[in-house]
Amino acid sequence: MACVNSEVDLWSIPLVALNVTVRKKLGLYLNPKNTVAADWTAVAEAMGFSYLEIKNHEAARSPAQSVLENWQARCSEASVGKLLSVLTEVERKDVVEDLRPLIDEDVRKYCESQKKLSEPPLQDPEVDSCGPRTPERRIGITLDDDPEGAPELFDAFICYCQSDFEFVHEMIRELEQTECRLKLCVFDRDVLPGSCVWTITSELIEKRCKRMVVVISDEYLDSDACDFQTKFALSLCPGARGKRLIPVKYKPMSRPFPSILRFLTICDYTRPLTQDWFWKRLAKALSQPVSHS
Repeated sequence: MACVNSEVDLWSIPLVALNVTVRKKLGLYLNPKNTVAADWTAVAEAMGFSYLEIKNHEAARSPAQSVLENWQARCSEASVGKLLSVLTEVERKDVVEDLRPLIDEDVRKYCESQKKLSEPPLQDPEVDSCGPRTPERRIGITLDDDPEGAPELFDAFICYCQSDFEFVHEMIRELEQTECRLKLCVFDRDVLPGSCVWTITSELIEKRCKRMVVVISDEYLDSDACDFQTKFALSLCPGARGKRLIPVKYKPMSRPFPSILRFLTICDYTRPLTQDWFWKRLAKALSQPVSHS
């Protein structure tokens, strides 16, 4: 991917590159009903949403942000370039002009992060003194990684916030320590300290884990780490191709379920009728082969 300022092809940059500030400002421009300029409903229609889908987004705190996240999740063609094209199509060039500096900065940061992911990590010779240095050597990032062998692989990456760790412990007991024999990637347990969190989680989600379980709660909605992990995983499988993401709701919520995940089937632990087969159902979903279609 070319990442040199004006040479960047914005049509190849996924929407996950856009940070919170840009998304909030889009809401400030598009949420208010305007008799002259196009609002969020016109943008949603240009993105391909139906009338009923648009009506469903009206209840969101920021309909424009909700539409953007849903579009990002379900449309394989959703990109920064496509978004700018849609805004231009509905004659909101004012939004494009005002937000373009912020968008360009987000794209620059995204490209830099992607470039770092593709580069081999550098080590200080004084630290790496355990034998001769060779181009083939790889640095372990998880507890059982063998730098001289194949990277450690997992059935699922668990996306969670610290306040939900007790439920993650229960998940470990039910899925790893029973006949299910699944192998979960739990960041606080399995990842070695000392590396960049964003770089490590990106590699684990994309290259080491077949699926990702997202533990949803009110606290999850306030977690920047969970937000990044979810959006990064969705950018790898737009439209839920391969069924790689599995949202899990394990306790009642006082806030709306994240719109970016509403199109996915939820494993709901809060319903008494489903608790008897909850773990068996989740284990079966994690055990299925990943579709690459």
